[in-house]
Amino acid sequence: MQPVLNVEDVKRVEVALTRVGVSISELMHRAGCAAAQEALALGDVQNAVILAGMGNNGGDGWVAAEALLAHGVNVKVVTPIEPDQLSGDLARQVAQRAVRAGVSTLVGPSRDELEGLLSASDVALDCMLGTGFHGEVRAPFDIWIDCVNSSGVRVVAVDVPSGLSAQTGHAPGPCVVVDLTVTMLALKPGLLADDGRDVCGSIVVAPLAEQTEKIVVEADPVAWRTDLEDYLDVMVPPTNAVDKFSRGSVLVVGGSSRFVGAPILAARAAARAGAGYVTLAVPSCIVPQAQAHVLEIPVVGLPCDDDGTISKEAVPIVTKLAEKRSAVLAGPGMRVSAGTVAVVSALLTSPEPLVLDADALNCIARLTSGKLQDFPEILRRSTPLVLTPHRRELGRLVGKEDNPPASLVDQLEDARKIAWSDGGSELVVVAKGTATGCVGVEQAVLPKPGPAALATAGSGDVLGGIIASKLAQTYGRVNNLPLLCALSCELHGYAATLATERMGSRGVMASDIIDELGIADDALGERVTFPDADNGDEND
Repeated sequence: MQPVLNVEDVKRVEVALTRVGVSISELMHRAGCAAAQEALALGDVQNAVILAGMGNNGGDGWVAAEALLAHGVNVKVVTPIEPDQLSGDLARQVAQRAVRAGVSTLVGPSRDELEGLLSASDVALDCMLGTGFHGEVRAPFDIWIDCVNSSGVRVVAVDVPSGLSAQTGHAPGPCVVVDLTVTMLALKPGLLADDGRDVCGSIVVAPLAEQTEKIVVEADPVAWRTDLEDYLDVMVPPTNAVDKFSRGSVLVVGGSSRFVGAPILAARAAARAGAGYVTLAVPSCIVPQAQAHVLEIPVVGLPCDDDGTISKEAVPIVTKLAEKRSAVLAGPGMRVSAGTVAVVSALLTSPEPLVLDADALNCIARLTSGKLQDFPEILRRSTPLVLTPHRRELGRLVGKEDNPPASLVDQLEDARKIAWSDGGSELVVVAKGTATGCVGVEQAVLPKPGPAALATAGSGDVLGGIIASKLAQTYGRVNNLPLLCALSCELHGYAATLATERMGSRGVMASDIIDELGIADDALGERVTFPDADNGDEND
């Protein structure tokens, strides 16, 4: 797994490296050379332009310019001021050295001059603003960014695309859209979520020093980005010595007269993801509709109230059904009522591995008045419990309904409030968003995100079914629950990718994702088992 550090923690890593003999000057030199090497690796680079800011990120650019020149590339650095006028001592020194080495400059160019230079270049290196950027992009960089984005030239960002917050992933104004981001020392959360997903392109981490890995781990990463081989420990080995019961059984509880489709999607997803036996329990008033859509899955009718929701009388029926299953999923489409709150409360006290999604989470929010972190006893179990809130549901759980988490970092922070309140390894919060964090008490795991096609109604129900299915196949005996949840998320995303190929990026519905789950599961298993055969960039 790859560590992800908050921007402030990256600064502390730099300080720690200086204490073991790697100076800031040497780090800048190595950063610039790393960026130059990645630019050359793009191929067919004869002319390059470096867009340099006035801080250390600009300094990286001057070093990269000198390195590219040494490789025979025709380089020009675009700078807002003369190299001698740079205020930072280190940036000024490397700029002066680059000029002495023969690097040519273009100071304060007009828009026409910059557009002409970019059009004649094979690659542009974005070294304008760096990880310290926040607030608004100011002149001349706003104009430079617009010129770069409209030029069509290949772009390499050094550390972070200018205009993007490396911490939050937000780009409130102009932002460079790049082909490749060479980020220094460690991944930053803003590169992996929200606007970062659209502008960063492929991501390469340049460690810069032999001591970096150890120091980064000691800096307490905010999360860990998964690699394919990480999933080997939580995958169920394939075998022919199985029957429908040994492959795990899932009970899906949910639905209402208003939301019939959600539990159906969840149950179908659980079956497609490999569970040998799936049972769907819904209000009796919608049993005929449900059964018509899941011919292979038995449907149990539960007592329901006049509003078409599950009633309190369903509690003993649900708990008895749960006793015979290796995992339970509750919540899809059930709505919030006295009856559904009673059912969710009963399942929380049952011994079966449990996944709570959608309205089951809203039932908990009602039970705890939006302060779940203050009621750890509700979550304390001896068997796995997985909560799968999206950002708004997460906000309701922790008392931030009017101010839900707006970034990946906020998601992780709010999810940790819940995980740490219980303090047990049996609880994982799958905080869904543009990047999803699977947060346990010891670590937060970031699976590779799926395509934008996942942003469709019912997609979350499908994910809930997948997690319940994978949990059932392990019979709750899993050493790393966050990693198992991350594997489920990757399967969800890979199936969506296959569905996109068939239906188009805007044409995918949740049922299309389900249809691809079987093929996606086999393909993902092969990629995990034989990672060298996969040519994709896991940071994409």
